[in-house]
Amino acid sequence: MTAFFDTSVLVAASLRGHPHHVAALAAVSSVIRGEYKGVLAAHSLAEAYAVLTRMPVRPAIHPSEARRILEENFVRHFDAVSLRLEEYREVLRDMADAGWIGGLIYDALLLRCARKKPCERIYTLNVAHFQKLASDLSDRICAP
Repeated sequence: MTAFFDTSVLVAASLRGHPHHVAALAAVSSVIRGEYKGVLAAHSLAEAYAVLTRMPVRPAIHPSEARRILEENFVRHFDAVSLRLEEYREVLRDMADAGWIGGLIYDALLLRCARKKPCERIYTLNVAHFQKLASDLSDRICAP
């Protein structure tokens, strides 16, 4: 099985105090153990780094620790998907045509990445947003 992981799941798996840590870590660990293939958006690495280094936790996560977390847990074990300029333009057009605003654009971009790989599951902590944006994929979208 191949599963796409939203940034929210990567962050939850990385932070012991996160309310979804146990479930997110279990899903990520299945990829690390080779039980199934993991896919993420290349942009999620930058987004997760930004979140990890700004989280209000004590002690704060040092930038080098955030990099280590991302390298060891995700870069080594997941395939990364990037978008081309034309794909960004298509997502922008789709968002505007549907009248969707604000931060939904980030979920739409992640879903576009998920569509580039044949994924049986799309893990996110934003299930309602993802299903709103991609009703045709709703049977694959779930929380870990």
